[in-house]
Amino acid sequence: MTDDDIAQQEKLYRRWLFDLWYGNFAVAEEIFTPDFVGHWPSREVHGPQAAADQIRQSRALFSEIENTLDVGPIIASGLCAARWTFHGSYLGGIPGATATPGTRISFSGHDIFRVENGRFAEYWVISDSTGMMQQLGAV
Repeated sequence: MTDDDIAQQEKLYRRWLFDLWYGNFAVAEEIFTPDFVGHWPSREVHGPQAAADQIRQSRALFSEIENTLDVGPIIASGLCAARWTFHGSYLGGIPGATATPGTRISFSGHDIFRVENGRFAEYWVISDSTGMMQQLGAV
């Protein structure tokens, strides 16, 4: 793997975390392979638009979203991994949550992507959903 390959994958990850997650859904077609598979804890999605829809649904629950890149991305052997922290103001809509709209929360997680031909082909996420739900009064 060349330094240029590493730089391209770092850029690819930043587009994921800072473009797509900030609402630029058109980026999905550029950063994911057509047969992309995303493994979220509650579902599996197939294709760039399904991934964008998953993020769109998550974004609908929060405003004032800010992501921080805490570690990485770390790139090796066709994989790209990073640790992030999500910050946002709750808008409502999560079953069982007692937090009032406007409650500011943050939680961290890890992304692992399999890279194929310069795009993300597969995705796994691990996040502190229990911590998020505690902040929202649902646990």
